Amino acid sequence: MRNDDRPLLPDGPLSGVKVLDFTSVVVGPAATMFLADYGAEVTKVESPEGDILRRLGGASRSGQLSPKFIQMNRSKRSLAIDLKSPEGRQAIRPLFESADIMVVNMRSAALAKLGLTFGDARALNPRIVHCAMMGFGRGGRHFDRPAYDTIIQGGGGIAACFDRQTGEPRFVPMVMADHLVSLIAAQMILLALRARDLTGEGQSVEVPMFENVASFVLQEHIGQKAFEPARGETGDARNLDPSARPVRTLDGYICVSPNTDRQVHGFFEAIGRPDLSTDPRFATVSARVENVAELFEIRNASLAERTTAEWMEAFERLDVPAFPVNGLDDLLEDPHLRETGLFETMEYLEEGTVRHMRPANIFTGGQRRSPTPAPALGEHSAEILRDAGVTEERISRLLASGVVVAGSRSDAKEVPP
Repeated sequence: MRNDDRPLLPDGPLSGVKVLDFTSVVVGPAATMFLADYGAEVTKVESPEGDILRRLGGASRSGQLSPKFIQMNRSKRSLAIDLKSPEGRQAIRPLFESADIMVVNMRSAALAKLGLTFGDARALNPRIVHCAMMGFGRGGRHFDRPAYDTIIQGGGGIAACFDRQTGEPRFVPMVMADHLVSLIAAQMILLALRARDLTGEGQSVEVPMFENVASFVLQEHIGQKAFEPARGETGDARNLDPSARPVRTLDGYICVSPNTDRQVHGFFEAIGRPDLSTDPRFATVSARVENVAELFEIRNASLAERTTAEWMEAFERLDVPAFPVNGLDDLLEDPHLRETGLFETMEYLEEGTVRHMRPANIFTGGQRRSPTPAPALGEHSAEILRDAGVTEERISRLLASGVVVAGSRSDAKEVPP
C-alpha cells in the first residue's frame, strides 16, 4: 500500500533534470522523448535546417511537422543554431554548464568538430552524463561507419531470420532497431544518472546499435551453438518455421500460441482433436519442438474451417492464448486501447488536432507531466539562450547573423497533404 504522506511527483520523476538533445531522426529523439515524458526538460538542438525527420514520414500542412516528428518530439523545446560556426559553438557553452544529460548520435569526427565529445562537455560540467548513440561499437573494425535502421536490421541478423523462414531476407517494415536501441539508451542514461548522483562524477555512456541488436537476435536464436563445442545449429525452430505466422481462418487471420501442456490440451479440445494430447509427437514440450512443423500443419488446416470470432470464443473459453490480427487502422479503433487510455490528442496551430500515444506504463511514485506539442524549428531559441544567461544584445546579434534561427508557430505555411 502507498503511504499517503509520501509526496507525489506531479511533473514526473525526472522533474528538474535538464537534457541537451543533439540527436535526429528516430533512435535519439525516441530516447529523449521518453525522458521528456517523465518530466525532464529536453532542449532539442537542431541545425538551422532542422531535424530531417521533420520532412520524413508523411506530409503535413506546415511542412515542418511530419507525423513521425510529432510523435517523437513532444514536450521538447527547440533551439536552432549553427554549431559549425565558432559563434554557435561559443553561444551554446552556457547550456552545458547547467545540463545534467546530453545525448548525441553523430560520428566521432563530427562530435569532435562541433565540440560535443564527452571531454568537451566534462570540461564545462564535470557532473554531466554524456550518452553517445552509434551504429557500431568502439574498438571494432566498423566503428564510425554510417548506419541507419535498415543497415542494422541487415547486419544484426533480423533480415536473416526472414531468410531462414521464407527463403528471402527482409526488413521488419518499421524502424524496429531504432526503437529497440532507443529504449536501451534511455535505460543506460538513467543508470548513468544514478551513478553520477552516487559518485558525483560525470559519466560517459556509449550505446551501439549493431551490438545491441545482434545480442537481441542471438538471445533468441543462438540455439545449440550456445554450447562449446556446439551441439547443433542456431535458430529456434518454432519461430523460424515457415508456418510460424498468423493463421488464416474462414474470414480472416488469427494468432494462437499454446505453449504449456494445459494450453495445448485446450487447443486440441477446441479443434476437436483431444486425442492429440496423448500423441507422442505432441505430448511434451520437447516433443512439440521436435515436431513443430507437423503441429503447425494440423493447426493451419483446422483453423481454416471456422471464422475468427468462432475460434476466439472457443479459445477464450478454454484459456488458450489467441488474438485476432489487427490492421494498422484497427489499432486506432481497438476498444481495449481506448479503454486503457492509450490515445490522447493535442491541438497544433499548424496541423489542427493531432493524436498521440501516451506512455502505457504506470507506477505509484509519480506520473508523467502534461505533454506539450512538438516544437516548431527554433521555436524556443531565444528563450533557451535567455534562460542560460545569454544577454539580449548577444541573442539579437546571433539572430541577425543567422547563426541562431527563431521560428514560431505563425511561420506555418500550407503545403499539399
